[in-house]
Amino acid sequence: MKTCKFIAVLFLPVLLAACGPGEQATVPQAQPAEASFVDIGDHVVHFSAQLTDELPLEVARAYNIERNPNRAMLNVAVLQEGTNKAVTATVTVKTVNLTGQLKNVVMRQINEQEAIYYIGETPVANQEVLIFDISILPDGVETASDVRFQRQFYTN
Repeated sequence: MKTCKFIAVLFLPVLLAACGPGEQATVPQAQPAEASFVDIGDHVVHFSAQLTDELPLEVARAYNIERNPNRAMLNVAVLQEGTNKAVTATVTVKTVNLTGQLKNVVMRQINEQEAIYYIGETPVANQEVLIFDISILPDGVETASDVRFQRQFYTN
């Protein structure tokens, strides 16, 4: 009986180690929260990116957005500083991944009551990092402002 207990105690760490995730498993590290808006003078630009399958079905259907875990959506809104009133703007984006591959993102304007959004979609792979270079030219302003941010997507 003592021999059985001794063998069990001896091999317990080996058995427990075999149950762990192993060296092949990778666990994504939590990223610090980044800014989701920027002040560009008389305007504030709000921006975000998410997988389209995270959108409620009704929202995706209403705005003709394909819900797909391998599709990312960029959302940009431009507000007048002080009043927070939505303003129209010319919004263009250049998007690349970390290997320098250009991702085609065509922005389109969405008007919803008093809100104005600019959205664009692009395919994305699991753990792919996209770098968004956004150019914003609010109506009535002569010089465009640029915003850059990056986001990693987990599609599984």
